[in-house]
Amino acid sequence: MSKAQKPSEAKVEEQETLTSKEIFEIIRRDGVEELERPNGSLLWSGIAAGVLISLSVLGEAIFRTYLPDAEWSYLVENLGYSFGFLVVILGRMQLFTENTITTVLPVMHQPSAQLLKRSAALWGIVLLANVIGAFAVAIAWAYTSMIPPALIPAITSLSEHATGFPPFEAFQRAIPAGVLVAAIVWMMPDTEGFGFFIIVAFTWLIAAGDFTHIIAGSVEMAFLLVQGLLPLSDALFSFFLPVLAGNVLGGTAIFALLAFGQVRRELKVDD
Repeated sequence: MSKAQKPSEAKVEEQETLTSKEIFEIIRRDGVEELERPNGSLLWSGIAAGVLISLSVLGEAIFRTYLPDAEWSYLVENLGYSFGFLVVILGRMQLFTENTITTVLPVMHQPSAQLLKRSAALWGIVLLANVIGAFAVAIAWAYTSMIPPALIPAITSLSEHATGFPPFEAFQRAIPAGVLVAAIVWMMPDTEGFGFFIIVAFTWLIAAGDFTHIIAGSVEMAFLLVQGLLPLSDALFSFFLPVLAGNVLGGTAIFALLAFGQVRRELKVDD
């Protein structure tokens, strides 16, 4: 091949996708930035995420209410679950299940008591904020005219299903959801404008697979709780704690560890 026919290095680089090491570094740096944010910013961002993730429940309820009773309706209905995640993820709001990988990678890369303590504090703040947002929406839905009455039966039905699994089954179903949300975070740096479709596809899979998600599910849990339709003990021990543990196991102990494992030796060479 003559010199004129050889592609320039710049053109070759433009066509290359990010390596695993580069993706790791992008997410790690994002995690460091999140860990350095003031607690007040984390709190309000988390509350906003807890409020807006309710669009996932609302979207499903709208489809369930107005779609015809057909075999394919279930698959279309679950597209509604993507709505809240699209707003929260693209809006860069603090969602607890994203932090099971984002803020964990800096700790894995350079373990220290200070980083571990800060990461744990961030988890606690964001989880609390997400739940506060979920309860705020649930109260509004249950005791105001914000939601058309025609949608309430579908919201109730979805909520009863989401919180109705036995504890160990809820835990097991939460593991794939944790993995899938972490996978979204891992893929986003290299989507090249297709992030919208990645989020829709993977969050639809969470809903269609009947997996459990701690924050979207907290909206459903809170909707039943504030109306006295779900005992507090059931909400806490049959839904919240098992699903929380499953999401953390899927996002951190499985996905984040595997993601770190594939680049760990390369990072040591460079560092």
